[in-house]
Amino acid sequence: MDSLIAAAAHALAAGDPLRALNCVALRSDAPALALRGIAMAQLGDLVRARALVRSAARAFGPREAVARARCIVAEAEIALASRDLGWPAKPLDAARATLDAHGDYANAAHARYLEARRLLLTGRLDDAERVLCVPDPAGIPSLPPAARAAHELVVAGLAMRRLQTQAARMALARATQAARDAGIPALVAEVECAARVLDTPAARLIVGGEQRLLMPDEVEALLKSDALVIDACRHAVRDPHTVVSLARRPVLFMLARALAEAWPDDVPRDALVARAFRAKRADESYRARLRVEMGRLRAALRALADITATPRGFALVPRDAREAVVLAQPFDEQHAAVLACLADGEAWSSSALALALGASQRTVQRALETLAAAGKVQWFGHGRARRWTTPPMPGFTTVLLLPAPLPGE
Repeated sequence: MDSLIAAAAHALAAGDPLRALNCVALRSDAPALALRGIAMAQLGDLVRARALVRSAARAFGPREAVARARCIVAEAEIALASRDLGWPAKPLDAARATLDAHGDYANAAHARYLEARRLLLTGRLDDAERVLCVPDPAGIPSLPPAARAAHELVVAGLAMRRLQTQAARMALARATQAARDAGIPALVAEVECAARVLDTPAARLIVGGEQRLLMPDEVEALLKSDALVIDACRHAVRDPHTVVSLARRPVLFMLARALAEAWPDDVPRDALVARAFRAKRADESYRARLRVEMGRLRAALRALADITATPRGFALVPRDAREAVVLAQPFDEQHAAVLACLADGEAWSSSALALALGASQRTVQRALETLAAAGKVQWFGHGRARRWTTPPMPGFTTVLLLPAPLPGE
């Protein structure tokens, strides 16, 4: 390795892409192409960065397996930054195995973190945890501080999505220390941004006709309490022991939420018809349909609550819970899950959003068009290159709005 390549590599490791480019900007050999690609990625030009890294991978000879594997890892990181969540996992797995076999444990660990972050974004939390924990990076003291910070960030992300706030705070504290040891300002800023998530409201509690915002630790405590929670963030009804998902039964969920918001009082039939069926007048056909849907809701919630008929409507009667409450998004927004993804500040494609949300691409496209018309999101590019973005929305925690399993599911 010549002196310019070594200097550029040290500059990139320290988070200084401009100094790295000063060393290799005019060179076109394989190592220089790889370093230029990483520098461009750090500067935010992801399209140019991917092209340079691919050129470097092709330029390395067949005997330079480690260098080619590092290029594959770099390309995977660029794909993750550009939210290309459909990037194939097999090349990254092969590159990780090659790096492990040649003793490059730091880059092999980085490959694991990239795969874990991709799984985390798509809601596959158990898979992300398995990738992250084999092997345990804490047992390899040679890993640099930047790698340890990346590991702790993924651990914190897993804990946040599972509403384990104490574990998330501990992981972020370790990440903060590792990032400071690394001396990379961008990494320190990323950790600080993640830590702020735990200090902003995460959801809205609706009970007895009153509303108030909840912090993440309060949401965690609520889900562990003996209350019957109608979770409007994930469209489920739950107590500490049982979770009933109504994500694919929207009418039943609307009825359950309406009954919980009025608890302990009942809800008139006309109000239920208007809310569930959007009908202006509750004629006999709508009343008959309401009876059918209430029967279905009663069957779905039989382990958690009963639905009783009253002279004017229906009432929710929790079985073992002390009260019924509604846990809603911290703001009223029909497409909150889409905004939750976009609030990370990255540019997403509609296909990546569909993967992350478990929805069809056309459904996501309609949501994006609605949000764009309201001025809440912006797009750039055309066709398959179109990307959607929005600045982070202040004042609430977006990660908790994403569709992921909660404790007990």
